[in-house]
Amino acid sequence: MNIVVGVTGGIAAYKTVQLVRLLIKAGHEVTVIPTEDALRFVGTPTWEAVSRNTVTTSVHDDVAKVRHVALGQAAELIIVAPATANTIAKMTVGLADDLLGTTLLATTAPVAITPAMHTEMWRHPATQANIQTLRERGVHILGPADGELTGGDSGPGRMLEPEEIFDAALALLTPQDLAGTRVAISAGGTREPIDPVRFLGNRSSGRQGVALAAEAAARGAQVTLVAANISADVLAGARHPLIDVRTVGAAAELGEAMRDAAASAAVVIMAAAVADYRPTSAAEQKLTKEEGVLDRIDLVENDDIVTGLAASRPNGQIVVAFAAETLTDADARRERARRKRDRKGVDLLAVNLADAAHGFENPDNAVEVIGDGGAVVASAEGSKREVARAIWDAVLNLSQQHSTL
Repeated sequence: MNIVVGVTGGIAAYKTVQLVRLLIKAGHEVTVIPTEDALRFVGTPTWEAVSRNTVTTSVHDDVAKVRHVALGQAAELIIVAPATANTIAKMTVGLADDLLGTTLLATTAPVAITPAMHTEMWRHPATQANIQTLRERGVHILGPADGELTGGDSGPGRMLEPEEIFDAALALLTPQDLAGTRVAISAGGTREPIDPVRFLGNRSSGRQGVALAAEAAARGAQVTLVAANISADVLAGARHPLIDVRTVGAAAELGEAMRDAAASAAVVIMAAAVADYRPTSAAEQKLTKEEGVLDRIDLVENDDIVTGLAASRPNGQIVVAFAAETLTDADARRERARRKRDRKGVDLLAVNLADAAHGFENPDNAVEVIGDGGAVVASAEGSKREVARAIWDAVLNLSQQHSTL
């Protein structure tokens, strides 16, 4: 998505750096348009570094490309963060004396502003009248929050946190096509204990499952995310009022949690990497080489969780499985995925290429979704949020065919 972030002259501009990072990380193309005053708080090199695009404040740059109009025409969303009282006033009367002003006048895209100012300025009748006017024009007002302000003051006028702006702004463009739908998603990788310090595991970071949960919640679904051994920074991507996170460790715990969550879900997605085997027993004390017991570990096969979920599902429930493959030949990879889909009895199987650039422990992924008759019903390559979007589109297409959601 092509997003313009306008930055105006308030101390809260430092927070907008993180907002731009979140947007970039989610796979969006971001152009930052600061005002001259904004650059007194955060400089041009910072904005160019985080956005990966050239930054200017002037309408006189790239005149041949009519930049002062083209940016607004190309934008799919404009976020002004922070929006000072001065900027809000200028927007109300349509002043266009810099690049941000002309861009705002030249766009038909949704516009969201995040007010940031001292309480007295926010409560002033002029500001409140301007906010009302902008609302009537369809501008989305995000915040402000009530909290600590610059100089030790406190009250309404604090800019929302970057994560809150990110969620609220993107929700403006996200279809609510999963509203009212309950979904259960597993993510991460199970760990099968050998002793108190060792385990059998895998390289799954949980990023793809977290992205699936975040996308579902953004589209209005009530999500239960069963998270197996996911680091705090990755799991932070699942912070959303519609996501209930349940943490687990081993495959048996994940299976129990998923069966419980699936009982009331319309869609079940098994994105977690589940260990195929576990030790027959876990030692209560650390095993040592001196004891001679580490040269052999007896294993027993774990239950195939997604096969069990598919076999016992209620009528109308859609079950999606994942398969990570390292086969570089696309035809061979698809054929193996078709056999796995049939064997597991799931509706859709997302086969993802696990190589140096995709899959486990990488920010990007590449998947093909196998459906009825072994057909490739969807494919996506890019950020894991982009992949999540394509998978949910495939789920919704299937549900419309079967009239289940």
